[in-house]
Amino acid sequence: MTQQTKGKASALFPLLIFILLFIGTGVLTKDFSNMPLNVAVIIAAAVAIFMNRKVKLAKKIEIFTKGAGHENIMLMCIIFVLAGAFSEVAKGMGAVDATVNLGLSLLPANLLMVGLFLIGCFISITMGTSMGTVVALTPIGIGIADQTDIPMALAMATVIGGAMFGDNLSMISDTTIASARTQNTSMSDKFKTNFFIVLPGALITALILWFITSGSHINQLEDYSYNLVKVIPYLAVLIVAILGVNVVIVLIGGIILAGAIGIIDGSYTGTTLLQAASQGVLNMEDIAIVALFIGGIIGIIQYNGGIDYLLHVVSNKIKSKKGAEFGIAGLVSVADISTANNTISIIMTGPLAKDIASKYNVDPRKSASILDIFAACWQGIVPYGGQMLAVAGLASISPISIMPYSFYPVLLGICGITAILFGFPRRKVKQ
Repeated sequence: MTQQTKGKASALFPLLIFILLFIGTGVLTKDFSNMPLNVAVIIAAAVAIFMNRKVKLAKKIEIFTKGAGHENIMLMCIIFVLAGAFSEVAKGMGAVDATVNLGLSLLPANLLMVGLFLIGCFISITMGTSMGTVVALTPIGIGIADQTDIPMALAMATVIGGAMFGDNLSMISDTTIASARTQNTSMSDKFKTNFFIVLPGALITALILWFITSGSHINQLEDYSYNLVKVIPYLAVLIVAILGVNVVIVLIGGIILAGAIGIIDGSYTGTTLLQAASQGVLNMEDIAIVALFIGGIIGIIQYNGGIDYLLHVVSNKIKSKKGAEFGIAGLVSVADISTANNTISIIMTGPLAKDIASKYNVDPRKSASILDIFAACWQGIVPYGGQMLAVAGLASISPISIMPYSFYPVLLGICGITAILFGFPRRKVKQ
């Protein structure tokens, strides 16, 4: 088996500080705005930097900046600011109102969240990216919440749920690729196994959304008119993203298209268009900075042995095949909770999970599915994950307020646990 160092539990202290400050303060005061997310993450970063006196301060700052500057973190920040610009430009030219009014005209209020969830599932499974899905659907979810009595947090959680469905299953998702490759199985075999495990969770989520919004109504009793031309930016973003175009290109194209339509129909002048794009970027600056600090904190935690400690603790308790499957689930769970990145958590734990699966005769299709399921589960729940930060930033609400409505991510984890307990699905071992 791959050798796993014991690491140090004390290295996790900055993460503990962050959680206690951000979540603990909100729980104690019953108001999560009392501890702003950016302040909590800066304090945790300071704790991380000044730990481990054996390492020079200059070296620790270097480690922090390398973690903050990781390619995945930087890409996330770019997506954040471009998403903010697209959201604001599209809103200013009337795309949000037109799209929402179209939905309100076609669907009754009690089916809006079910429809939003199913559309999210479809888009994410075809795009293969939860961030792309979040970027595309969040403005629509915000518009629906504004025009109905549906809580904004519920609408944002529904967007995340649909996004995580496809992120977990899509054949072109980086998490599917990573989990299948590390477990030495084909992506199609992993998909088939994974799909039967999580399908009940998606169906139950749709039923829950229908039930809790069955009494919803539209706020204004009027004829909701819409201009189909103004819906084009969202349709274009969805279609191009589904075709597999890079999300950065999708967003830049969306900004240009929405801006052009706005100028043509008189919604914008050249100056007001630039101002709208600038305001959208400013709206997401805070979230981007938080992402950078989290990346730096994770870099120091990993350098000090915190991630190794978590992996060692989990892998050291495995004694049976079922225990091995729970161990793999535990490994990727603690990695994702610590890094807030499902792809990175799979890449980190995949080799060790493969060793465990081989030793205890776990089907590689099952071990790959477990890795992806539990990484997606926690990624859709942790309030400091990229998806949660993105929707919270665009909706101007606390990510903590979204967590109680995280039906699909929670059910995803429950489906994974059930599959382990009952040995489901029972498929013939491939020779």
